[in-house]
Amino acid sequence: MSNPRIAVVISSTRDSRFGATPAEWILAKAKELHPDWDVELLDLKDYDLPLFNEMASNAWMPSEDPKAVAWQKKVGEFDGYIFVLAEYNRSITGALKNALDQAYVEWNRKAFGIVGYGALGASRAAEHMRTIGVELQMASTRAAVHIAGADFFAVHPLGQQNKPMTDIEPTIGDSAKAMLDELDWWTRATMAARSA
Repeated sequence: MSNPRIAVVISSTRDSRFGATPAEWILAKAKELHPDWDVELLDLKDYDLPLFNEMASNAWMPSEDPKAVAWQKKVGEFDGYIFVLAEYNRSITGALKNALDQAYVEWNRKAFGIVGYGALGASRAAEHMRTIGVELQMASTRAAVHIAGADFFAVHPLGQQNKPMTDIEPTIGDSAKAMLDELDWWTRATMAARSA
């Protein structure tokens, strides 16, 4: 079996977004703790996806928009995903929901973990992501990283401290390790099942 290919998905596309900071941090942690993974940043900002406008999900018929097809091809390259979630009005970003809707079969029977950030650590967005993952036939890790409260304001520019992510590792490091270890298990399990 080949080494797992994992995408770290940055879910916010705003110019002033914070998501790249925790994404780079979890990318480095993934490489450190699972050096046999092939890990790549997958930034929604790099994909000019239209709002979903196909006749149906690609579970039922091929998509026609070339940008959607290119996105599906990219998503399909990976065996597992880490979604770096911002929380917008108690849910995931519209950009991420649209990106999830633009594919279906490419997400199926694959695993994902979550790194959420915000005043409440994107906990409500994480629950929505897990529910969406069920519909996409995905397996979610139990553990997740929630960058919340004082930790969030310590590393976010709005908190005016702009500390590095490594400064809050004493409080989020254990959850990051647990999430990554669970993602490794589920990714390898789903890879083996898909190849059987």
